[in-house]
Amino acid sequence: MSTGNADYRDSGLVFPDEFVFGSATASYQVEGAFDEDGRGPSIWDTFSKTPGNVWNGDTGDVAVDHYHRLDEDLDLMQRLGLQSYRFSIAWPRIQPPGSGPVNPKGVDFYSRLVDGLLERGIAPIATLYHWDLPQPLEDAGGWPARDTAYRFAEYARHAGEALGDRVHVWTTLNEPWCSAYLGYGSGAHAPGRIDGADSLRAVHHLNLGHGLAIQQLRDVVTKDDAQFSVTLNFHVLRGVDDTADEAKRRIDGLANRAFTWPMLRGEYPADLLQDTSSVTDWSFVQDGDLAAIHQPIDLLGVNYYSTATVRVWDGISPRQNNDGHKDMGGSAWPGADDIEFLAQPGPHTAMGWNIAPEGLEELLVSLSGQFPGLPLMVTENGAAFDDVVEDGAVHDADRTDYLRRHFTAARRALQRGVDLRGYQVWSLFDNYEWGYGYSKRFGIVRVDYDTLERLMKDSAHWYAELIKTRTIPDVPGLG
Repeated sequence: MSTGNADYRDSGLVFPDEFVFGSATASYQVEGAFDEDGRGPSIWDTFSKTPGNVWNGDTGDVAVDHYHRLDEDLDLMQRLGLQSYRFSIAWPRIQPPGSGPVNPKGVDFYSRLVDGLLERGIAPIATLYHWDLPQPLEDAGGWPARDTAYRFAEYARHAGEALGDRVHVWTTLNEPWCSAYLGYGSGAHAPGRIDGADSLRAVHHLNLGHGLAIQQLRDVVTKDDAQFSVTLNFHVLRGVDDTADEAKRRIDGLANRAFTWPMLRGEYPADLLQDTSSVTDWSFVQDGDLAAIHQPIDLLGVNYYSTATVRVWDGISPRQNNDGHKDMGGSAWPGADDIEFLAQPGPHTAMGWNIAPEGLEELLVSLSGQFPGLPLMVTENGAAFDDVVEDGAVHDADRTDYLRRHFTAARRALQRGVDLRGYQVWSLFDNYEWGYGYSKRFGIVRVDYDTLERLMKDSAHWYAELIKTRTIPDVPGLG
């Protein structure tokens, strides 16, 4: 078990030389230039411009204008000392209709990004899909349609051919849980559909797309030491009363094992199929699909922000649904209408998510035990807080403390034998936070949305010190 302070505010912990410190963003959240150089519309362009879907009607049309400020942003990464940068490629820039010929200007942008990173000694980590499906593919059925998986594999091949001599790590999907369940089940994310059966079809076709894409990438990527991965957002579950084990099993099946088992074991859990049998018969799983999905990967990306507390609903009291996501009328939990998510004690971030660094350590140790021999990387972890600019600075002690405690959790996991290769802080910039628009700030770099000026927050300076010394610094004012 862990040793150290119970609050995870340890000092002086040193990371090994090979551990990679970086930061992460996603294309729709930072790029802007939504209709320039041949980029086509994505489901997030459509969703964000539909009244009522996003706070304040915000869109990613400009975002933080990373597309036009690439060199400035690359220089900022270098000043921070980042060893890696996790970005996503916008499918609608590469193939505006979602299929067919490649858009050369779209490829050129990512080629310049990768070259700029390499020139500054920063390893590129490319995510192929961070939720911006080309709108024409959604019009043809989206992820519930099997053909989307094949179109994704085609796109992966194009991206691999264009950048496969330079990118260090290839990630197929980011958080397919969100794409499937929030996009097609709850309606909280693009495309905003509410259909439990469609959300489970999307689960399978995202899994299939992952496996097919890995095969295509391995066929065309020429960098000898390139790695292939997927990033999942894991739900770390807590339970209450005598229904805790049942509630956790049910949600673990939908949230975690629906992806890890087919990808890493080549099967869907029998209890998941049984739990959702009233929603779908899973007849969309065809012969050969599980073999196609179950491809060797070199690295498993782990996104973690908070824990969730569940129990079986008694059917009488008002049902609680504190699962951390916007309520748009649908459910992100098909077949689990009798499970409720309880409010969790604070402290909380500005997203209302509880702060639980012990959950990260627990998760990393658990994954290491479930999938021995598979290296892990924290591909997202960070926090939104209501930052204030004072005298030209942002003294974001809450965020710095959050990061300090979670890096401590990661270091403790290493000490317990977990093969953890690196950590990508979410997020490099304040940016477009999906359904919350620009109302939530996750960045270690502040962006003034009127002027687009960048300002390193105290958390960025703290992180730069961590990277430079490989030793977790104290947080000023907090010890």
